[in-house]
Amino acid sequence: MTIYKMKESQVIIECSYCKAKVAGTILGKHESKGSIDDLPFKVVLLECPVCKNALVSGQTLYEVATDKSEWGKPTRLWPSPEKHISGNIPVLVRNSLEEAEKCYSCGAYDACAVMCGRALESICSVQGIKNKILAGGLKELLDKQVIDKRIYEWGQELRTHRNIGAHATDEHISKEDAKDLLDFVNAICDYIFVLTNKFKKFMERKEKLKK
Repeated sequence: MTIYKMKESQVIIECSYCKAKVAGTILGKHESKGSIDDLPFKVVLLECPVCKNALVSGQTLYEVATDKSEWGKPTRLWPSPEKHISGNIPVLVRNSLEEAEKCYSCGAYDACAVMCGRALESICSVQGIKNKILAGGLKELLDKQVIDKRIYEWGQELRTHRNIGAHATDEHISKEDAKDLLDFVNAICDYIFVLTNKFKKFMERKEKLKK
């Protein structure tokens, strides 16, 4: 995960009007404790220094070491919100998701497919999968019931298209396919790390009520 340090009066963010990274001037900010993923979250009102339009960004506070926390990547919340990557997703996986989003936003669709594939490999790694080959790792996730059959099929398509993007052939990943691959890998991460965790907490609350 990338940690962002900047001037107190600025936030580096992509302006949806200028289609470029800008050092937005902070007009106001508000910090909420535990509002997103049970982690502190900061919302900032910005002015683009180029077009002078308003932007709103959000940042999550992550623990990077014992007794040390830093703000993560600023995400545009308005206008045209960027994909928010849940803080429940492990750092190793988040890094690949963030890189995949960057590749897609700059039109590097082959590279986007490759980073989506790396995100899958990262999932296998944090889940303790022993098989180092992605195809075998996905099958192991299925056998362990970490994912179901449909998620497994999505993973297989991601793996296939990762190979297209990674190898020197005449085949290329289209913009539409890259967007679908991004949606698939984000859905897989939400399924494994976010929704599974939510369901676990839901069931724990039910058990407490019974007692």
